Amino acid sequence: RGGGRGGGRGGGRGGRGGRGSRGAKNDDPFTENVVQVSRVTKVTKGGSQMSFRATVVVGDGKGAVGVGCKKAKEVQGAVMKAASDARKSVVKVPIAKGDTFPHRVTVKGNGGSHIMLRPAAPGTGVIAGGSCRSVLELAGYKNCFAKQIGSNNPLNNARATVKGLAQMRTAKEVAESRDMTLEELFSA
Repeated sequence: RGGGRGGGRGGGRGGRGGRGSRGAKNDDPFTENVVQVSRVTKVTKGGSQMSFRATVVVGDGKGAVGVGCKKAKEVQGAVMKAASDARKSVVKVPIAKGDTFPHRVTVKGNGGSHIMLRPAAPGTGVIAGGSCRSVLELAGYKNCFAKQIGSNNPLNNARATVKGLAQMRTAKEVAESRDMTLEELFSA
């Protein structure tokens, strides 16, 4: 396989071997983005065992996004396992008019990561850093602000972003939960 190792880390968008295109043809609408690959060691009495930990974000660009993290002896194996894990943890997120958030959210994630998500006017673009940006782009947001406050850990920030997106609700969902029409909701 010529494309096995070289294209594995670069984009993760169908460049690894022949698997990417085969999966896309069948039923896989998701795009993968490798956020982090780190070398980790486990120290045993026989010495230290090295493995790789991959963090992958998957999304379809239409409001579905997930984050996965797995370890393996090789980078490629870790990325494949992490992508599979991310597909299992996909959540549906609301996209408001103008490809932005319905409202503001500040969320506390694991390990000291805080994420602030704010809607933006059309034409603004995705203004975010690190893994937060990957999550928002793959979820399908085109105009939004996001700020990572506290931790710089890509995995915790990605998970916190997904958690914040999952908390968002559209005006229609809020009206339904309160047994009101949209007009009653906005006039109250």
